[in-house]
Amino acid sequence: MDQSRELVVDEAKVRKSVQSGMPLTITSYTLPHEMEVYIGQVLAAFLKGAGHENLKDYLEYCVQELAVNAKKANTKRVYFLEKKLDIENTEQYKQGMSNFKKDTLENLAHFLQLQKEKGYYIKVIFSYKKDAIIIEVRNNVVISKVELMRIHDKLARSRQYSSLEDAFAQVLDSSEGAGLGLVVLVLMLKKMGLDEDCFEILSTEVETLARLKIPLEQTKVSSVTGLTKAIVEHVNSLPQFPESIMFIQKITSDPNSEMIDIAKRISMDPSMTADILKIVNSAQYMMIKKVDTVGEAVKILGIKGIRNLLYSYGTQKILGEDTEDKKRLWNHCYKTAFYTYNLVKNLGPDKLILDDAYVSGILHDMGKIVFFANIPGFTTKMKGFCEKKGIPQVIFEDISAGMNHAEMGALIAEKWNFPPPLIAAIRFHHDPVAAPQQFRSLVDAVYLANMFCEIEKKNAIFEQLEPMVLKSFGLTTRKQVDVIIEKFSHGFEEELKLT
Repeated sequence: MDQSRELVVDEAKVRKSVQSGMPLTITSYTLPHEMEVYIGQVLAAFLKGAGHENLKDYLEYCVQELAVNAKKANTKRVYFLEKKLDIENTEQYKQGMSNFKKDTLENLAHFLQLQKEKGYYIKVIFSYKKDAIIIEVRNNVVISKVELMRIHDKLARSRQYSSLEDAFAQVLDSSEGAGLGLVVLVLMLKKMGLDEDCFEILSTEVETLARLKIPLEQTKVSSVTGLTKAIVEHVNSLPQFPESIMFIQKITSDPNSEMIDIAKRISMDPSMTADILKIVNSAQYMMIKKVDTVGEAVKILGIKGIRNLLYSYGTQKILGEDTEDKKRLWNHCYKTAFYTYNLVKNLGPDKLILDDAYVSGILHDMGKIVFFANIPGFTTKMKGFCEKKGIPQVIFEDISAGMNHAEMGALIAEKWNFPPPLIAAIRFHHDPVAAPQQFRSLVDAVYLANMFCEIEKKNAIFEQLEPMVLKSFGLTTRKQVDVIIEKFSHGFEEELKLT
C-alpha cells in the first residue's frame, strides 16, 4: 500500500462497507504523506456514507495522530534493536529515547526501510456497527509497560484541561515531543460531545490497538431500529413453517418419540427426504458407503441434527431459491456452512458446537434474503412507514443493500423460535467480540468462515480479521489462512460434484 502513485478512493467500495457492516482496512508500512492524505479521503467517504460528515475534521485529526503514533512505535522498535537496547528496561528506555528523535530524523529513510523489512505495519480500520462507528489503528508491536504508563499519564493529565489553549500553555513532556497529541485527541472528543471513554488503548500478544468508538446519532439509531422492526413485523405476511416441519419439530421434542417415528414422518415429504439424504451423503459426514434410506440418515444425524436441518430447510422453503439473486446468496450461505463446519471440526477448540456449525453457516445471512423474497406490497408498505415516521429514503435504501441485516435476521429467527445459539450466530456474525460469552465459539466460527468466503471473493483481506478470533483457532499468519481457504475451497468444489 506504500505506493508513490496517487491513491484514488473507491467510493462504491466504501459505501458497501458501511451498508454491509464489513470492516474497511488500509495498511501501510511507512505511512508516507500521500497515504495520510488517502486515509483522510477514505474517512471522509466513510463518514458521508454513515451520515456523519460533520465529524470529518475532528476525526481526521484523531486518526492522523493515532496513525503517526503507531508509525513512531514501530520506528522505536527498529531503533532500539539497532542500538541493542531493551525497550522494556526503564533505564535503557530512557537512554534510547534521549537521542531517538534526533537520530531518526537525521536518517528517517533508513529506519522506515528497516520497519518495512521487519513487516511492521500500521492498519487503519473503519467499521460501521448498528449503534456506533468504530475506528481502529493497529500496529504489530506490543506496547511496553513504560509506554503504556506514559500514555495513561497523558490521558490522566488531559482531564485537567477544558480547552486547547489550556493544554498548549503548559509543556508536558520534552523527551518524546510535546506530548500534547493524545491530550488534543481527548479534547477533540469533548468538542464532539464525547468523553474519553470513547477512546481506549489495548494490547494483545501481537498488536497494539487504539480504538475510537463514536456513537451514532440517536435519531439515526432509532430510525434504523424502527425500520428494521417494521420489516420484521411485515414478515408476518410470509407463510409460517410448513405444517409437516412443525409436526416433526414437535415429535423431535417429545422424549417418548422414537427414531422410526421421525423417519416415517420425514419420508412423507419427498423434498425433505431428498435434502436429508443429500446432507448425510455430503463430505461433512464422510460416510464409507452411500446412505440410501431415511431411517439410516436419521440415526446418523441424531435428534439435534434433525432439528437443525428443519430450521435451515424450513427457512429455504419459505424464502425460496427462485431468482438469481437468491441463488447467489444461498450459494454463499452453503459455502459459509461448509467452511464453518470444517473450521470447528479441524481447528475449533469446542467440538460440542459441531452440530450447530453447519446450520448456523447456512442461516447467517437470512436477514439479506428477506429482501429477495418478493413479499407482496413489501416495498410500498416500507416506503409508507418511512414517510410516516420521517425516516430518510436513504436509510431504507441502505437497509435494502444489507445494513443491519444481521440484526434483522436475528429478529426473524427469534420470531420463528430458533434456539439461542443459532440466533446469536446470525446476530453477531459480523461483530464476534460483542457476542455473549456462551456463544462465542459458534459465533467466532461463523464469523471466520464468512470472512474466508469474502477473502476468497476479494471483498476482504487478511488484515481485517479479528486477531483474537484467529488466535482461538490457532491461526496467526496470512499464509496459514491462505492454505486453509485453498483447502476448504477445493473441498467445497468436490462436494458440489457429489450433489
